[in-house]
Amino acid sequence: MITFNIAAWHAWAPGLESVAAWQAWSQQPRVLAASDSAPDVSFLPAMQRRRLSRLARMAFSVGWPLAEGHAALPLVFISRHGETPRTFDILSDLATDQPLSPTQFSLSVHNAVIGLWSIMRGETSEMTALAAAGDGLEHGLIEACALLNEGAPAVLLVITEEQPPHAYAHWVDDVPFPYAVGLLLTPGSQWQLSLDRHSGDTVKTPWPHALQLVRHLLDEQTCFQHTWKHRVWNWQRSGE
Repeated sequence: MITFNIAAWHAWAPGLESVAAWQAWSQQPRVLAASDSAPDVSFLPAMQRRRLSRLARMAFSVGWPLAEGHAALPLVFISRHGETPRTFDILSDLATDQPLSPTQFSLSVHNAVIGLWSIMRGETSEMTALAAAGDGLEHGLIEACALLNEGAPAVLLVITEEQPPHAYAHWVDDVPFPYAVGLLLTPGSQWQLSLDRHSGDTVKTPWPHALQLVRHLLDEQTCFQHTWKHRVWNWQRSGE
């Protein structure tokens, strides 16, 4: 079992940027319509913004406000699929014998977001990029809590997914719309997370698990479960 506090959080999805908007969505959740909208990252200089894909913009939009005031803040970045639009463009160029862009490649790798974060914030704390499956949030929390146990006063956890190109629809069915969630974690016992084994069939939730957490952050439910394959993650909130 691991314990932690969620000191603050931010989330973004198309049309959902404020706490009030997320509160309304959490009461009547729905799949959002396809959209090209991207979060506002005007706090960055224009030259820096140009390098950011929507995935990176989502990560920066939820993480930057949480990092303000922290001189050194370790980061755990989680994305199951990563920069699928960039990688699809690279593969398309390969298929048509087009020259490849070194910049596109360097920004398509899974740790590109934390590299950009480190450069733009001048941050030299520990940073980890994880590519986990349906319980990536929990694996990210294990990594973050390890950093807390090593003495970090706070850890930033960001989980985000970009909606993949249509060509991937047959294989990627867990991103109904693009989203990002940022959590500022601190030591404490406000939340407890434990693991059990699961031997039955897994019931797929209609929303990405990180957004299920947002719903529970906004309601008064003190416990819930998340099942992935043979693992059952038990979430318990103490009410502190």
